[in-house]
Amino acid sequence: MENENLKNSNIFWQNTKLDKKTRHEKLRYKPCILWFTGLSGSGKSTLASHIEYALFQKGIHCYVLDGDNIRHGLNKNLGFSPEDRTENIRRIGEVARLFIDAGIIVLTAFISPYQADRDHVRKLVEPSEFIEIFLDCSVEICEQRDTKGLYKKARAGIIPEFTGISAPYEKPLVPEITLSTSMFSIEQCSQVVLSYLRIHRKIHP
Repeated sequence: MENENLKNSNIFWQNTKLDKKTRHEKLRYKPCILWFTGLSGSGKSTLASHIEYALFQKGIHCYVLDGDNIRHGLNKNLGFSPEDRTENIRRIGEVARLFIDAGIIVLTAFISPYQADRDHVRKLVEPSEFIEIFLDCSVEICEQRDTKGLYKKARAGIIPEFTGISAPYEKPLVPEITLSTSMFSIEQCSQVVLSYLRIHRKIHP
């Protein structure tokens, strides 16, 4: 695999005896990225965690990459400027791609406000391996749910560049799934996602 952006021309992709196809042949499901996107408070982490548990109960290898958790380690050196947000999602996309290679369904819970960044991640994997899930929830509802007080701080100017208040959020153009988390429960939304996975033969009934 070549990468034109490598800073060292002496770095090469190292292949192993086990390739992606061989790993996946022994699985009873299809590894993919469930990319949850939406405003802070729209329910991304809660829904991803709920679905992760449901998949685990079926014996499926899965893992949630959560926005806050990732910023505690891998991306702790990034802020929330447009450039840092793009780099944040770029890194997550690369990690998610490795998860797919390893045979894992990865659920990512990130605001990921820019369409271009989400499109970039989509291009890293095969077309059927990226499932964009838009949690459609208004700023007003998200603000009502805000137990951390983030929106209040953003409106007071304490938190700069806060998505939905002082920074933009670009709604997905053609997401695979759109969920109104203000109208339906976590359980109902989970069933929609699980049904999609069954219909598209990612998991067995």
